[in-house]
Amino acid sequence: MIRQKSFENEKATLYVVATPIGNLEEMTPRAIHVLESVDVIAAEDTRNTLKLLNYFGIRTRLIAHHQHNEEQSANGLLELLRQGKNVAIVSDAGYPLISDPGSVVAKKVMEEGFNVVPISGSNAMLNALVASGMNTRHFLFYGFLKAQEKERIRELHELKYYPFTIVFYEAPHRIEKMLKSCLEVLGNRQICLARELTKKHEEFIRGTIEEVLEIVDDIKGEMVVVIEGCSEEKDPSQDQAAPLVHEQIKTYIDGGLTTNEAIKRVAKELGLSKNDLYKEYHGLS
Repeated sequence: MIRQKSFENEKATLYVVATPIGNLEEMTPRAIHVLESVDVIAAEDTRNTLKLLNYFGIRTRLIAHHQHNEEQSANGLLELLRQGKNVAIVSDAGYPLISDPGSVVAKKVMEEGFNVVPISGSNAMLNALVASGMNTRHFLFYGFLKAQEKERIRELHELKYYPFTIVFYEAPHRIEKMLKSCLEVLGNRQICLARELTKKHEEFIRGTIEEVLEIVDDIKGEMVVVIEGCSEEKDPSQDQAAPLVHEQIKTYIDGGLTTNEAIKRVAKELGLSKNDLYKEYHGLS
């Protein structure tokens, strides 16, 4: 067990500092004070963070800590803490560790008994969620789906029957493919696409997946996609019957049919969807 009383000890501290996701006025006085007072700031991209520091007149030493050097950098930051220095970790925008680097060093710091203290601030996921019109009582933050279609489809099948609101991040160049995959697997659910949060062109697009797909070519910026949860229950008999269905497919394959031919025949015999059976057989559902 690790019990941390953040402000009742003199141990060195790693501060996890949220920074603005667009509007610099959302930088909190506490975040500014922490960045001014620590010995080192570890940044995802030092060029972006330097602009932020210059805006607020902060002159603290700046070093790089990003996903490509996270393991090595984590050891370096840990050594600084051992020397009694306080460190702040920031991402390019929003909260570090939330789809951004930081989890490796935070875990190591905790294990060595140093303080890990969060400094509240902007977060794109929460901003999009509370303005989405979706149920906020229970929700799942999933972050980015995989870029490859096959892997993305597999992930969505795992989420298909999840009953609560789901929040995704997505890049503008992948948003159309991502929404098409969601439509294929999840159905035409209600969604809210939030973009350019806190900025001049902030926009919330609320509607069905099909409706949003009609205009998706015309929108840009980093995006958050909030999707309503599933309202239907998964039929337990689907999982119970799977081994028998697989056995029948294998029998036809052993008899000389190709995998696709075997799946097509079994689907026809059992009155199942060929596409659904294909995905289930290949581990896509």
